[in-house]
Amino acid sequence: MTAPADAAPSSPTLADDLALALRLADAADDVSLSRFRALDLVVEQKPDRTPVTDADRAVERSIRDGLAAERPTDAILGEEYGTAGDSRRQWIIDPIDGTANFLRGVPVWATLIALVVDGVAVVGVVSSPALQKRWWASRAGGAWLSEEGAAPRRLSVSKVADLADASISYNSLKGWDEAGRLDALLRLSRAVWRTRAYGEMWSYMMVAEGLVDVAGEYDLQPYDVAALIPIVEEAGGRFTGLAGEDALWAGSALATNGSLHIPTVAVLSES
Repeated sequence: MTAPADAAPSSPTLADDLALALRLADAADDVSLSRFRALDLVVEQKPDRTPVTDADRAVERSIRDGLAAERPTDAILGEEYGTAGDSRRQWIIDPIDGTANFLRGVPVWATLIALVVDGVAVVGVVSSPALQKRWWASRAGGAWLSEEGAAPRRLSVSKVADLADASISYNSLKGWDEAGRLDALLRLSRAVWRTRAYGEMWSYMMVAEGLVDVAGEYDLQPYDVAALIPIVEEAGGRFTGLAGEDALWAGSALATNGSLHIPTVAVLSES
């Protein structure tokens, strides 16, 4: 039976939203890869002294155009063009997470696309075309990874249960130092088996894959973490701020395999 002409359109399902996010990531990858290692890449410095390239702006415009066409009533928060709209449904975008890597030709960078509904990140896509990897998740739908175009596989965090056996990634010493938390990081490093600084979104995706047990850093914005949260959590992990608070607006991030979350917060909180 055909719906009446004046009937309200049905709300998109979470599967619809995830499918849209993946399509937006496809378009974003085309833009970003075309500018990666380009000899005429335009690099500028933003007021906060972080770099931005013409690729960052072009990718965000591509995603915003797609959302305007398919979700015109949804709100948007993006790193390069700020906020638009007012809705309980908000898309949060980091067009190129790892711009410093991107402009130096290092392949560890990604486009992050998230949907947040009523303050909860329900869809996350992390697309890293230079690494030929894409991670994604939706609430109650599991976390997934596709590598080099292969069939997706479901992700699960590690089973490591003791900090003494844990591998951690802390992103950068400078970030912890500037937050006045370098002593806490050193204390944690003494409590674990292995420390590395894989950096950017990759640390958190390796937690979701079970390759790293703990990842954390300071000086973050919602667009740095929104897409990561559902992927880590759907893989069985836990994602908060470094003090254990809600991660989206915490300004910091702590992702673990779940078993190590409380012990990690405890070590970091010691006076």
